[in-house]
Amino acid sequence: MQFANRLKALSHNVFADMDRAKTDARNSGKEIIDLSLGSSDLPVAPSTIAPIKTALQDPDTHGYLLHAGTKDFRVAAAHWYRDRFGISVDPETEVLQLIGSQEGTAHLPLAILNPGDIALLLDPGYPSHAGGVYLAGGEIYPMTLLAEHDFLPVLGDIPPAILAQSKMMVLSYPHNPTTAIAPLDFFHQAVDFCREHNLVLVHDFPYVDLVFDREINSAPSILQADIHKELSIEFFTLSKSYNMGGFRIGYAIGNQELIAALRKVKAVVDFNQYRGILDGAIAALSGSQTSVTETVTIFKHRRDVFIRALNQIGWQVPSPEATMYIWAKLPEPWQNNSIDFCTKLVSHTGVAASPGAGFGQSGEGYVRFALVKDPETLRQAAKKIEEFLAATTK
Repeated sequence: MQFANRLKALSHNVFADMDRAKTDARNSGKEIIDLSLGSSDLPVAPSTIAPIKTALQDPDTHGYLLHAGTKDFRVAAAHWYRDRFGISVDPETEVLQLIGSQEGTAHLPLAILNPGDIALLLDPGYPSHAGGVYLAGGEIYPMTLLAEHDFLPVLGDIPPAILAQSKMMVLSYPHNPTTAIAPLDFFHQAVDFCREHNLVLVHDFPYVDLVFDREINSAPSILQADIHKELSIEFFTLSKSYNMGGFRIGYAIGNQELIAALRKVKAVVDFNQYRGILDGAIAALSGSQTSVTETVTIFKHRRDVFIRALNQIGWQVPSPEATMYIWAKLPEPWQNNSIDFCTKLVSHTGVAASPGAGFGQSGEGYVRFALVKDPETLRQAAKKIEEFLAATTK
């Protein structure tokens, strides 16, 4: 049986590879402490669950949901955005409901790229960004992120020949996996750069709320630098702020032509999310944000606990200002083989992490831990890591 060539680029996925390693370790009797996936272990707020429960008893919610039926959700998203960032949004033309932001970022290249066109992506970066480009027949130019540049791309380093073939740039800050925050002045630079080179600017923004050490609005929106929405689109999810990862609900806000183009792609791929889930999402966006504040506080405490525990075992790791991750530079002798480190770590100890190489070539030498366990379990994980490092570095 023959398959499309586009699948070749999708043969490896960091989460799928680690899932196999976790399964092998579990089958060998290891108890797994899974810090490899950014899936929150915290509950959804009761005020969000209640409308979903109500909808389940209403047969009118059980059918297909067309675009017109998402209006109340789009209005809620527009109001949330206006209240948060002070920029008005038209829910009819500048908002699109998504089945998670990953769906949107993976489908958008189909609306922008022709085969052979180039997308400028962060390296390291989130795997679905590359996957969507490959499915569209596009090519990738990796924008290297280095600690000495605060994990921001140096736009001036992109060769003119690459820019001549490029159609889009994808950013995502606070950044997964490096946890970096991009300041607003960098977004202004990126908008000016994309305007100069006729690029669509895409910003994936799942960690808008998960900022620990600055005031709440310190993670800027790309539309604050592109107020008139000339060339930008931004993706949001309720998976992180509201712990709704399994409900698969997100949305895009931005340039109305980009929103319309993405809607055309969605129209031939899927309908929309279940209306009851939209009702819950409306309650989350429109109601008290106390649960969001509590979630941020919990992840901040977990960050402090795990960083302290790693430092105590001799692994010095900087404390991240945002996201739900720790981006740790691997100790010797593992600096050039993050996949081997993570595979052996879970095999020997049951502690699962994500290898930095799975996020791009520039991620090699790092490992990402997700803070998705309670503090005591994180301390246990650090103790197991200490034992592993002691046994493998002799």
